[in-house]
Amino acid sequence: MLNFQYYNPTNYVFGKGQIEQLGKLVPEGAKVLLAYGGGSIFKNGIHQQVVDALKGYEIIEFGGIEPNPHYETLMKAVEVIKEQNIDFILAVGGGSVIDGVKFISGAVKFEGDPSEILKKRILLTDVSKVIPFGTVLTLPATGSEMNSGAVVTIKSTQEKLAFGGSALFPKFSICDPTVIQSLPKRQLENGVVDAFTHVLEQYLTYPHEGYLQDRIAEGILQTLIEVGPKVVANPTDYALASNFMWSCTMALNGLIQKGVPNDWATHMIGHELTAMYDIDHARTLAIIGPNLYKVMFDTKKQKLAQYGKRIYNLEGTEEEIANAAIAKTVAFFHTMGMDTKLSDYTKDFSNTADFIANRFAERGWKALGERQNVTVEKVKEIVELSY
Repeated sequence: MLNFQYYNPTNYVFGKGQIEQLGKLVPEGAKVLLAYGGGSIFKNGIHQQVVDALKGYEIIEFGGIEPNPHYETLMKAVEVIKEQNIDFILAVGGGSVIDGVKFISGAVKFEGDPSEILKKRILLTDVSKVIPFGTVLTLPATGSEMNSGAVVTIKSTQEKLAFGGSALFPKFSICDPTVIQSLPKRQLENGVVDAFTHVLEQYLTYPHEGYLQDRIAEGILQTLIEVGPKVVANPTDYALASNFMWSCTMALNGLIQKGVPNDWATHMIGHELTAMYDIDHARTLAIIGPNLYKVMFDTKKQKLAQYGKRIYNLEGTEEEIANAAIAKTVAFFHTMGMDTKLSDYTKDFSNTADFIANRFAERGWKALGERQNVTVEKVKEIVELSY
């Protein structure tokens, strides 16, 4: 097993009615920026629950944080914080709102151009130089409620870029599974596939000695396969909702990636499709992931075979099982409502592979993946296979 440190200071507050705990979790006397996305939290009553729980606090509201949050929008929130002397942020929303708040938190006190946080992937590690924040999760998917990473889109240049650092863990995250009852079917489908692919990025690499991490990863995958279609059909079932929400958090709270190789090339390529065509993040993963496994088959074959045996009970030669495992993954994505070709989303895709490959080369991203063997040429091949 590889050397590692595991640090996760987030207070994870799970279960029914936990929004009532906000008055105990937000620092006493704090001036709070309440950050959210569209109007869904008003329709489902979560906004009122939050405001009621924060009675006595001074609250400034900032709405309109987009799916795949825009740098340009987030910088407006940064200015509000500076003008109003805000000292705590509460993110009420899904991964996009939480990711946006992470950027806002780090940008307020950043010395220099805040866009450099994204362009140079600067790690923010000094807690004295960020604004503390907590979250109320409304859409399980990204695990952002219990990790220190985030992704933000610079709309002006059509770039979706990742950043993070140990200073960007939420102080607390309230996770009430009943909030999913009002979510559209598409968002639930996205959440399942997003979490599923998060696990695959940390699991489908090559054999190693992280036996426990593998088994935990496989447990999350099996749970998502079991509850995913059911929770989309019946989001009011609390057992399904709670297992779905906890699986999404566990998929990316840092635990299963410690001591083992990680990939993340699917995400890096998928981010470009979202930035270019505004395709839902999870759906870009469903487009790219299986084709990455095909192009990188020789180096992923052993782990694909393990995945096929343990998750789908497949039999045959190693190569047969590995290929069948990819097909099973695509079938699961289809079950979860995913289209898995770029042409299902846009008809203007002929130059996509060249554009993404060139952009990676310009950024100096010469190789991605767990073996650093997903070269720019391989990226082009993966995207072309995804047409």
